[in-house]
Amino acid sequence: MAHAYPGRVSGRHPGWPAHLGPLQVRAGRVAVRPVWLRDGRAWSEIRIRDERHLASWEPTMPGGWEQRHATGEWPARWLQLRAAARRGAALPFAVTLDGRFVGHVMVGNVVREPLLSAYVGYWVDSRVTGGGVITAAVALVVDHCFGRAGLHRVEATVRPENAASLRVLAKLGFREEGLFRRYLDVDGAWRDHYCFALTAEETGPGGLTGRLVAAGRAERPPAHE
Repeated sequence: MAHAYPGRVSGRHPGWPAHLGPLQVRAGRVAVRPVWLRDGRAWSEIRIRDERHLASWEPTMPGGWEQRHATGEWPARWLQLRAAARRGAALPFAVTLDGRFVGHVMVGNVVREPLLSAYVGYWVDSRVTGGGVITAAVALVVDHCFGRAGLHRVEATVRPENAASLRVLAKLGFREEGLFRRYLDVDGAWRDHYCFALTAEETGPGGLTGRLVAAGRAERPPAHE
């Protein structure tokens, strides 16, 4: 992957929309695409079923979990995500496994020149954890951030107790920068978070997807498929 020179990126929303991948991992074929309005049913089903898997890592919000993740709540969320993407403030992506919706990778708080930075957050269906799905999806998105989207730095913040998310960042080579004390209200209390980051220069010529392929964690399907 060739890295775009950040200062030459123009436009209100570089890098959006985009379809990324696929990568082949143990669980199947992973790709990333813009969120769709018709994702609502699958999103709601996964989120409600996986409350115990997800709630401990997400910001505290008003209302009950099931109410906030009902299918009828999705259209308003989708409109907000699409609006943020169109004005260049975010890059909200759906993660697919063999074509079906299984999670999200969200690039948020996008700041253009001179910082050219953003954060990345992610979640995935508990039924496909351990198969390399979200690691591949985050790799695709971060490579896109440092390529077409023209960013220079991507951060990720993770609770120290979130071992699965820490493994994802370790596999991708994110660098730990420190501990943010009482950083975010999560699951009803202010929680400490580790801060990790990567800059474009640190990913190497093959990007994060190249690292996964070189490590035997993913394969690039033939171009003709």
